[in-house]
Amino acid sequence: MKVIAENKKVRFDYFIEETFEAGIALQGSEVKSLREGNVNLTDSFALIRGSELILKNVHISPYKKQNSFYDIDPKRDRKLLMHKNEIIKLSSKVSRQGYTLAVTKLYFKDSLVKAEVALCKGKQLHDKRRTITEREQKIVAERAMKNYRI
Repeated sequence: MKVIAENKKVRFDYFIEETFEAGIALQGSEVKSLREGNVNLTDSFALIRGSELILKNVHISPYKKQNSFYDIDPKRDRKLLMHKNEIIKLSSKVSRQGYTLAVTKLYFKDSLVKAEVALCKGKQLHDKRRTITEREQKIVAERAMKNYRI
C-alpha cells in the first residue's frame, strides 16, 4: 500500500468514529497525476447524494505531459465506489446531528486508487486544546527519554 496523500487536519478537527475504504472513479490521466503526487486533500469531504457517494473539493492537478485536448476540471466531483449496503449504513449515521464524512487519505492498493473515508464527529474548541497539550507533552517526554539515554 503506497500512500499518495494524507489529510492530517481531519484528525485534529474531528473525532474519527469509523473508517471505510472506497474506490474512486477517475478520468483520463488523473491516475498518472496521482502517481506523481499532484493532489491536495485540504478541505475535502464526502457527500451522499441519492444512493451515490460523491467526493468533493479534492484537487488533482492536470498531468503535465498530457495533450491539452482532454482538459479535466481539477476540482470536479468524483464518484466514490462502495457497496450499496455500506452507503446506506453511512447515510443513516450521517443523518444524525454532528456526523460528517471526511477523506483522510488516498493510496494505491495494488494498481487501484483507494480513498479512506472516515465517519467523523466535530471537536469542540476545548477538545482541540486538549489535543495540542497532549501532543506537546508527548514531545517533552520523548526529549526527556532521548536525553536520559545519553
